[in-house]
Amino acid sequence: MARSKTILRRLLVMTTVLSWALTPLPVRADEASSTGDKGTDMVIDLVLLRPLGLAATVLGAVGFVVSLPFTVPSGSVGETAHELVARPAEYTFNRPLGDMDHCGADRHPCGER
Repeated sequence: MARSKTILRRLLVMTTVLSWALTPLPVRADEASSTGDKGTDMVIDLVLLRPLGLAATVLGAVGFVVSLPFTVPSGSVGETAHELVARPAEYTFNRPLGDMDHCGADRHPCGER
């Protein structure tokens, strides 16, 4: 009984921390740099945002697979895939290092189709 409470408590703590870590933060689009220093932006992006983006992409892929029995009948598979997998993947892999707002060679806002 005590072991199951410990496991449940650890799972709750990990879920809470992960949900806080994956919560999107507001970004000011009117500035060229989020912190005021491009080098600092690059370090924050490399050390913090890219690993979190990778985790969000993996968790989104798992969530997408779990959601398939519900999205196939409703016809929302494409929209679900875009929101849960494509957006985090684009933010993680298709964005210049240190640029928190724009993705791709055409520099479109991240997450837009």
